[in-house]
Amino acid sequence: MEPEQESRVISAKPTQAAQPFRFSTSLVLQEATGLRAARLPVLARLLQTVPDSCIYHHTHYFLLSHHYLTPEPSNDFAYWIGEVLGEEALGERLASLDIIEYTDLGSLRQRLVDIIEDYLKRTPAARFKFASEGEEFFFVKSVHVVLPTPYTAATLEEFADVLERVSVRSLYFHVFDAPLRLRQRTNDFSLWLEQLGYPDLAREIAVLDPYSYTLETLRSLMVSLVRRMLTP
Repeated sequence: MEPEQESRVISAKPTQAAQPFRFSTSLVLQEATGLRAARLPVLARLLQTVPDSCIYHHTHYFLLSHHYLTPEPSNDFAYWIGEVLGEEALGERLASLDIIEYTDLGSLRQRLVDIIEDYLKRTPAARFKFASEGEEFFFVKSVHVVLPTPYTAATLEEFADVLERVSVRSLYFHVFDAPLRLRQRTNDFSLWLEQLGYPDLAREIAVLDPYSYTLETLRSLMVSLVRRMLTP
């Protein structure tokens, strides 16, 4: 084989995946816990003991519920503290948290508690503010049911086609929820694209800031990046 031919063979990208990408989605059921907080100290105390599914519900699921807003609100805690208690400075600190940065809910929980407790030390008067009846913070937990979709993709072109059709819940599952399952700062799409032989595309999708877009806009950006790779 001529050296030039050999080089072309070595650099050729695979067109068929050894393992097709199987698109999944998730159904999130909500369950009341009966726990509530009317003051910040109580909220901080309960945050330390509620199930992880509560932390997920008021952060990750909150984002999914408000995906159509740009920029997206950050979490339920930031909203309640800023809008109901009127502690806007603390609300803004919590809203600035990049929850996707946390690959486990335990670390996210602790960061939320640390921020609130630090604020209470610096602003003692905030301890005595309380929400009126009916406006307390009600803890809810999410019960996750992962469901398969009928969509699979074995090539980059098939991946682009399916990406245009799947629900936003499927997008959320594979992009936002992925770090919690994978325990690393990436997503299911990027991992598969890297295995398919497109490491640069995988990185481009991995570094997209999901907070800057609605889910539909995020979908359009990803499809555009993939389609660009398919253009001769």
